[in-house]
Amino acid sequence: MCDTCGCNITPGNAHLVTAEGKHAYTRSGRESVEVLQNLLSENDHQAAHNRSHFDTHGVLAINLMSSPGAGKTALLEATVDALHDQYSIAVIEGDLETENDAERIRAKGIEAVQITTGSACHLDAHMVHNTLHHMSLDGLDILFIENVGNLVCPASFDLGQHLNVTLLSVPEGDDKPAKYPVIFRAADLVMITKTDLLPYLQGFDPQRAEGYLRHLASDAPLCSVSSTTADGLDTWLAWLDIEIEKQRQRVTAGETQRPTIQPEDARLHVSHSHQHVKHSHG
Repeated sequence: MCDTCGCNITPGNAHLVTAEGKHAYTRSGRESVEVLQNLLSENDHQAAHNRSHFDTHGVLAINLMSSPGAGKTALLEATVDALHDQYSIAVIEGDLETENDAERIRAKGIEAVQITTGSACHLDAHMVHNTLHHMSLDGLDILFIENVGNLVCPASFDLGQHLNVTLLSVPEGDDKPAKYPVIFRAADLVMITKTDLLPYLQGFDPQRAEGYLRHLASDAPLCSVSSTTADGLDTWLAWLDIEIEKQRQRVTAGETQRPTIQPEDARLHVSHSHQHVKHSHG
């Protein structure tokens, strides 16, 4: 799966495995699962560097994950409208193509840098690092990283963020935590979005969605919001206030926080890719 969707090799890390890259060949001289393991290790190393950079500047970095169309950009627009006088905000946008989402954020007067990943179905730490060369973190309070719309791969790759937020929109159905457990286990906060559609999509039961989430042994807080009507937005904003203060306290104490990413989920990408390689070569 992961070789065909571009999951492991991305525009951010391709230099490591092409031409005379650091991991272009294994000890046996051939590409194999070892290359993919090396890429994951390099990603984690780069992520730690990114996080240190954020901490040095006192920035809280939040990774937003969801399926395509779940309302990540709309949530950011509503958040900017509510907080632009209180906090300094910037956004990194991730999509396969176009600058559509970044343009929406820029229209709010907020710095937004677009990463176009081509075939890669998630952002990685190298992409984020490259983007930071085009941004100033001075005076910034929050950096939102809007990951590529995908309910699988983004959860397994540390970008250097401090927190993961996973969105579940009403039109998707309430069973997504059961179907896509990895991304919901990785969440530090789960948000049910597009709640203004609940009267029209009565098959979505918020309590059932929470039940699926708790069945994963997740104790992440769950909140509901409509970016269209702003219903529930205060809960999200209050959570952000708390997390920004926590980050300031960590910075003062010389501490940091890693996101809730389970190492075994990242290793699955290596395992699946290895299986694909073996099947492809008979």
